[in-house]
Amino acid sequence: MSQTAVTSTIGCPRDAVWAVLADFGAISRWAPNVEHSSLTTEQADGVDAERRVQVGRNALLERITEWEPGRRLGYTISGLPPVVRSAGNTWTIEGEGEATTVTVTTHVDAGPRPPQQLVARVIGRAMARASRELLGGLENHLEESR
Repeated sequence: MSQTAVTSTIGCPRDAVWAVLADFGAISRWAPNVEHSSLTTEQADGVDAERRVQVGRNALLERITEWEPGRRLGYTISGLPPVVRSAGNTWTIEGEGEATTVTVTTHVDAGPRPPQQLVARVIGRAMARASRELLGGLENHLEESR
């Protein structure tokens, strides 16, 4: 398994950051690398809520597995290449006052053998670049909303 993390400090209160992330089906409003998003479940938030996102030619399904309001949002990602056994992101939010530190941790499992681990690292790096774009889009969206 490969794990990568990217972090950004955003000049907004934690509640404002959480409000954007918690609107799970609306990621395409602020993420520059997501062309379209919509909920696929009647449940809009919390564990087991699911969304479909369009990223380039890839349609992905993301299902919430961790939900700690104001602190943590984790989800699995399916629809990646078949060499990926499992993948997901966990958003961690920390801070008080007008500064919030947001970390996106990505995990990718492609199997235990060395070639599979190499594939996981390569895909993990690509997903880390995507996470940087997500963080930048989140920060821009929050600054524009102020």
